[in-house]
Order: sequence, then C-alpha cells, then structure tokens
Amino acid sequence: MAETKSYRFGRFVVDRRSACLRCDGVVLPLRPKSFDVLVYLVQNPGRLVPKGELIDNVWQDVMVTENSLVQCIKDIRQALNDNAHAEIETVAKRGYLFASPVVVIDGNAVDLGPPNLTAGPGEHGALSLPDRPSIAVLPFANMSGDSDQEHFADGISEDLITGLSRIRWLFVIARNSTFVYKHRAVDVKQVSRELGVRYVLEGSVRRAGSRIRITAQLVDAITGGHHWAERYDRELGDIFAVQDEITSSVIAAIEPRLLAAEGIRSLSRSAEDLGAWELVARAQTHVWRLTRLDYETAIDALKRTVETHPDYAPARSLLAFCLSFAAHMGWVNRDHGLLVGRQHAVRAVAIDDCDSWGQIALGYLALMEKRTEESIAAFRRAVLLNPSSAAAHGNLGHGLAFAGRDREAIEHAEEAIRLSPLDPEMALFLGAIAVAHYCAGRYAETVEYSSQLLRLRPGFQGAQRLRCAGLAQTGRIEEARKFLATVRLEQPQLSIDWIRASVPYQTPELMERFLDGMRKAGLTEIESKGGWR
Repeated sequence: MAETKSYRFGRFVVDRRSACLRCDGVVLPLRPKSFDVLVYLVQNPGRLVPKGELIDNVWQDVMVTENSLVQCIKDIRQALNDNAHAEIETVAKRGYLFASPVVVIDGNAVDLGPPNLTAGPGEHGALSLPDRPSIAVLPFANMSGDSDQEHFADGISEDLITGLSRIRWLFVIARNSTFVYKHRAVDVKQVSRELGVRYVLEGSVRRAGSRIRITAQLVDAITGGHHWAERYDRELGDIFAVQDEITSSVIAAIEPRLLAAEGIRSLSRSAEDLGAWELVARAQTHVWRLTRLDYETAIDALKRTVETHPDYAPARSLLAFCLSFAAHMGWVNRDHGLLVGRQHAVRAVAIDDCDSWGQIALGYLALMEKRTEESIAAFRRAVLLNPSSAAAHGNLGHGLAFAGRDREAIEHAEEAIRLSPLDPEMALFLGAIAVAHYCAGRYAETVEYSSQLLRLRPGFQGAQRLRCAGLAQTGRIEEARKFLATVRLEQPQLSIDWIRASVPYQTPELMERFLDGMRKAGLTEIESKGGWR
C-alpha cells in the first residue's frame, strides 16, 4: 500500500492522499512536479537538499535541465506566498533547504483546518515563522493582589500591541490570540511554537499605595535569551497618562533592539540564504555606524535587495535614506544620489504609505533639496504614523534644526533621546541638537554636543564639519584649523563651494552663518584636488 503520510507546516498541509497543497483547508494550485518537489523538501526539513538529489528523486529516469527544478521552486514559493524565501532557502550553487518545522500527520486522519491556538503543549504542530520579525505581547501579570489593577495591566498589554503594530516591518500577534495565555503559566518556547513568533514581550504590574511598578522584558522565544528588560516606577496619578507614557517608552526601547538583534542574527548566514527583511536588517547594522565605508556597504547590499525584491518597501525606504544621507556627507555624487534616492522613496511610499521609514526618506530628500516645508511635513507624518519612533522624532529634529527652528528641533531630539536613551542612532539625535544650537548662535553648546557625538561616532563627517565651525566661532581658531586639516584628509572635496551645494541649511542667512565659521577655520572657496569619489 502506498504511503499516505501527509505533512503540516504553519497553516499549510501537504496532503498526499489527494496530492494537493492546502492552506486553512483551501486547495492551492500547484503543478504535479512542483507538488512532488515540495513533498521531498518537507520530508527533509532543516537539511540542505542538493539540486541533483531533488532531480534524481522527482524526475528519476527522465532527463531534465536544472531550469525545470528552478521553475518548480518558483511555483511552490508563489503558492506559499514565500516572496522573502523564508520557507524555502536557496543555498547558492548547492541546493535548497526547507526552513520551517514540519509535523507528520497520519494519512487516515489528515487535519485540513488551521491549528488550534488554545491547545496545550504538543497538541498541534509548530507554526512557521513569518518572513519578518514577529512578536507576541503576553498579558501583563497583575501582581498587586488588587482586582482593580487587572484592567490597568490589560490596558498596558493592549496598548503595546497597538503601538507595536505601527512598526510596519514587525509582525504582531493580535490580542485575541495572546490573551488566551492570561492566567496561564507558559514557557516562551511554547508560545513561539503555538503562535509562530520569534520574540515575546512579557511583564507585570505591581501597585503599592500611590506608586506603581511596571516591569517588561523582551525575550528571544526560540533560544530563550533576553534582549532587553526594564523597570518603570511611577506615581499613579492620571492612570491613562501613566499608561500612555509607559507603553510609549517600552515600544521606543524595543524597536532598535529588535533591529539590532535581527541584524546580528543575519550576520551568521550567507547573503544568498537571506530573505528580504534579513538583508535589510544586515544593512541597518552598517547604517548606524555613520562612516563612508559602512554606507558604501549598506547601499550596495540594499541595491541588490531591491533588485531581487522590488516590491519590498523597507528596502527601498532605507536605500533612499542612505543615498540622501550619503549625499549630505559627501560620500556619493549629490545629484545622482538624490535622483535615485527619490525614485526609491516614491516607490516605497506607493507600496506602503503608512510606513514611517518611507516618510523619513522623503523628508531627508526634501531637506537636501531645500524644500523646507515639504521636508518638515514628511518628518511630521513619520512621527504621526509612529509616535514612539525615536528615529522619527530625531529626523524631525534634524529638519527643524536646519530650518533654524531651534527650540522645536531640540524638543524633538530630546524626545528621541528620552524615548530611546541607548539607541544606536544616538549620534543623529545629538547632531540635531548641535545644528540647532549653531543656527541659534550658541556656539559653545555646538562644540559640546558635536564633540559628544563624535565620541560615539568618530567617522560622522557632518559632525566633524560642525565642530570645526563651532570651534572657530568660539575663538578657538588654532584648534579649529588643526581639526579641519584632519577632517580634510577624509574629505578632500571639502570647500566653501561644496558646502553651498551639499549641506542643507535652509535659508541663505543660516548658510552664511555656517560658512563664516568654516572660513574662520581656514576653509577655502575652491574645491581641492580629489573631486568626487
């Protein structure tokens, strides 16, 4: 009798009795040979299957080219909606690996429906991970012994789910699925299996008199490792104000840590084996470093990602931002960088107009083109789309600073720092404050903040130029000139003319104020030899 075992992974069932692929009980179209390739892959989950082995077992004595296998893989990915290659990973020049956990189902009782999320451990198979970072917010535990605090604890959890859902690259499990764990002692690895998530956010609420303590921790549910934990002690006045403040702080702290964790995770794997999100996360690890070499690496990687995943908005948004920022620093040709960057930003927003990353990219491009109000409007929309985004507040601070609106610029930059005090983009937040002080004529503060951020990111060339001007304006001319000589080793194209063309002060008065400082530091009008890289 022929083997009748079938296989489940995530929402899919490979039903061998009727030779079809089902999703939540619905049959998906798949050609016979493509189905046979899928069967062989799910029979070997987690193992690199060489191309030759697949061809020999699926086509057996029939002579076919490798293109036949490639087309079958394409068919399967289309049926699974696996655009990011999260289910079937390509190992360059070798073969394919089926990455999701697979559960063998007895062919006499094939379960064609979706898994029961309220089942206990081991009662159903593990759900596969989505093609982007995924998180479940478990109901916060009420540790007060006071039933009145139950609603507050639930409110924290619900607001966190809502707030995290604003991060467009993050897959967030809905409340109805996570609240089945309320008042249940569960292991995060069990939650990962049952909900198909990599990360779990859990916490507790405890009240003592008029004070309340909220704890939260972010856990990698696959490995059990902790990425972040924090404790918040507050006076319990306006309960909704406290709830809003805590949820905003938690979301802002989590976003950069998830980005960093995803970037580090991607570094251990071959680029050919990564999906669209993982390629973006890897590029992000270079973007934060603010050096010419890191931006060259990030831009090259993002260009390849856009070529292979043309409709993936985060890749286009980040590439557009990188090109405009690199033009500001002098690392790419300004006109070409802004032209190509705008094309990517416009396409990213067309794909997803509710993604704050796309609005940040549009804002920085408009800033570089000195379309002030358009720039500030885009940055404001990024904040509106994700009020807990430190990056959105920091970039709005930049836009306002270069427009001379120093008070509001500093407010938003300080909000970014308050939201994410250990953010890898901290140098950019400090940079907005330094520019705001310079535009307002507070040169000693400019030197203080630019020096502080250069200790974090010594290769940040915009901050180097600002420090030169600030030193000169405070009368430290000799120090400014020595520092400028060092700066020009890395920026041979630096000149008064170059600054006029490339540094985005939004009014002639602000530009002349900056040029005055650079002239005092010893910068000349004409570009030195070296030109564009």
